Amino acid sequence: MFDTLSSKLDSAFKKIRGRSKLSESDVQETMKAVRMALLEADVNFKVAKDFCDRVAEQASGEEVLKSLTPDQTIIKLVQDELTETMGSGASSLNYQVAPPLIIMLVGLQGAGKTTTIGKLGKYLREDQKRKPLLVPADVYRKAAVEQLKTVGGQIGLDVFDAQGSEDPVSIVKQAETAARNGGFDTVLVDTAGRLQIDQDLMTELQEMSDAIEPHEILLVADAMTGQEAVNVAKGFDEALDIDGLILTKLDGDARGGAALSMKAVTGKPIKFIGMGEKLEALEVFHPDRMASRILGMGDVLSLIEKASQEVDVEDAIAMQKKMAKNDFSFEDFLSQLKMMKRMGSISSLMGMIPGMGKMMKKVDPELAEKELKRTEAIILSMTKQERQKPKIINGSRRKRIAKGAGVRVQDVNQLLKQFAQMRQMMKKMSKMGLGGMMGGGGLGGALGGGGGMPDLSKLMRGLK
Repeated sequence: MFDTLSSKLDSAFKKIRGRSKLSESDVQETMKAVRMALLEADVNFKVAKDFCDRVAEQASGEEVLKSLTPDQTIIKLVQDELTETMGSGASSLNYQVAPPLIIMLVGLQGAGKTTTIGKLGKYLREDQKRKPLLVPADVYRKAAVEQLKTVGGQIGLDVFDAQGSEDPVSIVKQAETAARNGGFDTVLVDTAGRLQIDQDLMTELQEMSDAIEPHEILLVADAMTGQEAVNVAKGFDEALDIDGLILTKLDGDARGGAALSMKAVTGKPIKFIGMGEKLEALEVFHPDRMASRILGMGDVLSLIEKASQEVDVEDAIAMQKKMAKNDFSFEDFLSQLKMMKRMGSISSLMGMIPGMGKMMKKVDPELAEKELKRTEAIILSMTKQERQKPKIINGSRRKRIAKGAGVRVQDVNQLLKQFAQMRQMMKKMSKMGLGGMMGGGGLGGALGGGGGMPDLSKLMRGLK
């Protein structure tokens, strides 16, 4: 995410970093480089120009040019302007309505509406304690209804049964009635898409909107299409007066121009971002946190939020006591691996840790994920007794474990050796309290940052 932009901005600041004084020409040259970085990231031309003009105006003031750290001041100005350009603060859904809260998701084919419906439903149930009903109103794509039923089944959410109805307006009206009678406080409507905007699509969506008067109309847009996503947003907004956007596939967007341009061009906020294919991979969009990620400063708040959702305080205290006694087992390690998988991909988690941006460039995410799966397979091939007491794993047991996991005996030997080293390190780290546990043996160690698992980079052969 934003790899190219982050790298280009870092290069733009290199020339002024560490200098005690700056001239106006230094500022102009820096902002020229920033503007080029934004344009290469597919940011709208006018947005990029206005962005740089505003920063240059503030950066040319005497208090900045004569300050002790003008480079840091300019970077802070860029960070603030990035935040403002993307929408200042997080924009939440309007929950202060008489139930059911009706949300219509609209967008072109391929943007990820159906999967996003599931992700949003999961978020609303788990984070907002709501009871959503998913509504399949795409009657044109044969697999759409079955896909939504599958998604709903995976996360345990109810999906409205249209009972063979072919009229999307009739479906949404029936669904609204069913939600009121069934005690659902939220209705999420999956609508049809097209390969491009056309009048038939807009007319149908307008008729559906008129029939159920949704409280929120959210456009699902593919961030990887860059400026085309912004043009699509303008078209839908003109026809439907959308309330906000959900940008999908942002984890694979190396440029990020859509995220930076969307609010400035459409005036509508980005409310959520899709950060992967998993049904957990939906995040509330925080412009300030995204600005920090773009500038390589990480996103510690989001990382803490993800961790707090997965880590029980009592479990964490019990884990710390195990570490202090050098009693950390493969069972414990397996639970930590599973926790990390629930929190997101290796690359997305590393992007949230300050200073890890450059290390991310050395990581092949696919190979890293594959190596973690192999580690998990080895542990799952052990008996419960072996996981709890690794010392009993002799030569014959190692052969059996390797065969069960489909790996070489050398791979099992390497994991056992690293695990023994990790246990010693975690015993030392436990003295630092819960923070030490998270930074060392727990999450931080698994990410390769805190020293919790020595040479995890070898374990994760995604490192080039």
